[in-house]
Amino acid sequence: MPELWIFYCCASLVLMVPMALYVRREKTKEQRVREAAAKGQLFGDTPMGLHPHIDVSNCIGCQGCTKVCPEGNVLGMLGGKAAVLQPHKCIGHGLCADACPVGAITLIRANAGISADLPYLTPECETSVEGLFIAGELGGLALIKNAVRQGRECVDVIATRLAENKTAGTPGIHDVLIVGAGPAGISAALCSIERGLNFALIERESFGGTVSKYPRQKLVMTSPVQFPLGASLKKMQLSKESLLSFWETLCSRHDLHPQLNETVESIVKTDNGCFTVGTSKGEYQSRTVVLAMGRAGIPRKLGVKGEELPKVMYRLLEADHYINKNILVVGGGDSAVEAAMGLSMQPGNCVILSYRKGSFGRIKERNSERLQTTIRPGRLDVIFNSIPVEIGETSVQLEVDGTIREIPNDYVWVFAGGVPPNEFLKKAGIAFGPLDLTVEAVRENVTALESESRLVSS
Repeated sequence: MPELWIFYCCASLVLMVPMALYVRREKTKEQRVREAAAKGQLFGDTPMGLHPHIDVSNCIGCQGCTKVCPEGNVLGMLGGKAAVLQPHKCIGHGLCADACPVGAITLIRANAGISADLPYLTPECETSVEGLFIAGELGGLALIKNAVRQGRECVDVIATRLAENKTAGTPGIHDVLIVGAGPAGISAALCSIERGLNFALIERESFGGTVSKYPRQKLVMTSPVQFPLGASLKKMQLSKESLLSFWETLCSRHDLHPQLNETVESIVKTDNGCFTVGTSKGEYQSRTVVLAMGRAGIPRKLGVKGEELPKVMYRLLEADHYINKNILVVGGGDSAVEAAMGLSMQPGNCVILSYRKGSFGRIKERNSERLQTTIRPGRLDVIFNSIPVEIGETSVQLEVDGTIREIPNDYVWVFAGGVPPNEFLKKAGIAFGPLDLTVEAVRENVTALESESRLVSS
């Protein structure tokens, strides 16, 4: 009898100990998830665009969504259910929705009017100015796949409206003028060809827009993309060079004829309902306009002494052109981290990455992991809580936790973001920020202001 009792006790321990360890691990994991979620709340407004919405009543807690997200711990498990923990890291891949076996995750488009720093858009991506659309990064979408889709959707709406209104073509007036030859602009141009619209494609710099300025071999896509006219990219990962080559092939095959190195300076809606678009090279007339310009705008500067020196730059194109140099990279985003890692891999370089905060909060998970393995004293050092205070010919002064340090320096790269073209958009009549008014009411207000302005001027 005692032997039987001992057997039952041992059997119970064999079953209970692993269960207790499992429960402990799950509680620890959930506590980390809660901490990550709390950290995520510190960053304020999330990027606009597509985000997962989780129906917890249908979620079965399989954790499939948390495993497929390429951006890291955007999603996590709370109370056995999936939850959006760090929305500021989400850029709308949508792989979580594809992985959910019960359809508990759907992608929703956040209203761009939530942020006071973003233009107000209707669900059709139309601004408060009728006929003026925004596609891609300028409206808050950070992912190429989403920009491509949005560029196509804008032109689909335009083509449908022109067909419904039975608007006949007029010589010298385009159906749609597309500003920006990046992913959204190229997609809009291809869709214009597909829908038989007369269009013009304008780009202030080189074909490919912002993508063309990325560092060499930077991975720019992590999911398949479908372009208009049946063109598609099915690879899960694609480099900058491969994507630009694909776009150039489409450009040649379909005669896009982008107008390069031409800057749009003004957009005015005329009395006949069309737009007059002034550029650095001339003037265009168009029934509608799609702004696919990107959001970076003019690089934001530090405002410190010596920043005007030619060794200070705001964009890195070819890291392998710089060897045996002392380099300072300033910034805490993905661009700064990627530039610092790329430069540190070149022979003889000593790179310091300076960031004004105590930790990186917004970088992609893969960059965070790569950075940990790339940091090597004398090759790549990260200095948190630091800001440059003066840039000299051969050195840079950094303020670190209130103490000034002078370090040898040959080059400085500043990745402090850009000044978005908000003033340009406002001059075109585009409304920003949270709006309680309907779109129709906003447009009535804009029309009234224009009429009032004409009366005052007369």
